[in-house]
Amino acid sequence: MFRLSITLFIVAILAGIFGFGGIAASAAGAAKIVFYIAIVLFIISLLMGGFKK
Repeated sequence: MFRLSITLFIVAILAGIFGFGGIAASAAGAAKIVFYIAIVLFIISLLMGGFKK
């Protein structure tokens, strides 16, 4: 998921450089959403791994 977030961030940067503001904003928003989901899933997996031991 982090790879997808980084890819969307790169797309947002490239779209911003070439003047596609709407696409850049959409890609940046999607990258933020995917990044936050990945962080939440990572924390959940850490907590579940800690409870199993």
